[in-house]
Amino acid sequence: MSGGMNAPMVGTLARLTRPRVLVIAEAANPEWVSVPLVGWSLANALRDVADVHIVTQIRNRDAIRRAGLVEGVDFTAINSEALAAPLWRLAKHLRMGEGRGYTMVQAVGAMAYPWFEHLVWRKFGARIRAGEFDIVHRITPLTPTVPSPIAAKCRRAGVPFVIGPLNGGVPWPRGFEAARLREREWLSYFRGAHRLLPYRAATLGAEAVIVGSRHTESEMPPGARCHYMPENGVDPALYPARARRARGSLRACFIGRMVPYKGPDMLLEAAEPLVREGWLQIEMIGDGPMLRDLRWRWEGSGVRFRGWLDHAGVRAIASGCDLLAFPSIREFGGGAVLEAMALGLAPLVVDYAGPGELVGPGLGYKVPIGRRSEIVDRFRAALSTLVEDRAGVAAVGAAARAHVLAEFSWPAKAARVAEIYAEVLERSMEQRA
Repeated sequence: MSGGMNAPMVGTLARLTRPRVLVIAEAANPEWVSVPLVGWSLANALRDVADVHIVTQIRNRDAIRRAGLVEGVDFTAINSEALAAPLWRLAKHLRMGEGRGYTMVQAVGAMAYPWFEHLVWRKFGARIRAGEFDIVHRITPLTPTVPSPIAAKCRRAGVPFVIGPLNGGVPWPRGFEAARLREREWLSYFRGAHRLLPYRAATLGAEAVIVGSRHTESEMPPGARCHYMPENGVDPALYPARARRARGSLRACFIGRMVPYKGPDMLLEAAEPLVREGWLQIEMIGDGPMLRDLRWRWEGSGVRFRGWLDHAGVRAIASGCDLLAFPSIREFGGGAVLEAMALGLAPLVVDYAGPGELVGPGLGYKVPIGRRSEIVDRFRAALSTLVEDRAGVAAVGAAARAHVLAEFSWPAKAARVAEIYAEVLERSMEQRA
């Protein structure tokens, strides 16, 4: 073929721009929240930049069907319930309370996950070895404490393995030991034991490790090929522009579980004088073990408790606010912060972990981490300033919205992952040459 590229070269270049990717997302569900929603959103967005086949756990099958994907063509559901179901029941028992004991749930999940990947390899191993996929990408679990047995098998098959975004393990700040114990997080004292798990070296020796936070990046072994990309994103279609309120008291909202480390009590204590004087109104969105006592003490003319709301309900209430007031002291990702910014709310957060990374200069307000009394005082001081600067709060909210829609939409994240894929495949080609 004179003056042009031969067919194998054309095929190779095509796979660089639109690779064939087996996406492993054990938790991927468009109708749930937190990790399953992240798993689904990123996996689905990648279908626009790659030829993707999603592999997930069977509990997500019906929701993915309802989202319009075709089983056997677009995705495969793996039935690992023989082990996953009894271990999940064990985790619910050991966590000692709904919404608590997150580390315990992760630890029990780590016991079940290798069986899931064993079944994935049984289903797809021959196809991976035959070269039907250019990349295998594990999206969930998001935690870096759960290794992937498939990583080493992919390497032996000559197929690049990509993992992430990984996030988690943010240390509990000093002064919050009581909150840690109330969260039933006693197992977090032994989190470092995950470094002894089999397959860890092969997993983190992946061709690309996408990290969702700087803390997780700092925990990666020397030589890990890290790419920083916070795991949360937004669907721009769900966050239309809204009119700004020019008059009245400042309206703030809190979005999250009513648990100690999220700090709903700290917010209400900090805001009490401003609420009492009519300068500030607060919408408390979320459910949890603290809700009953908080409602008994604080609900009144300036504070409303909305309880648990679905995605649309949260957006409907939050879109009528000016500010997200969120004094959480231990957020891995900060999805609520990102979604509030997408609505045009200015965020007020503690400068620690996920929220501290998401809220850059000019995009919100941050107070330093400290002990409980210090965070309350700092939030009170910040709120006292903001209630007198409505125009400034609106301008910051507008900047936050523009930033999130440009950098944190799921299409933008998929484009970033596509760049990582291209880098991985180019390096793979060079190594084979």
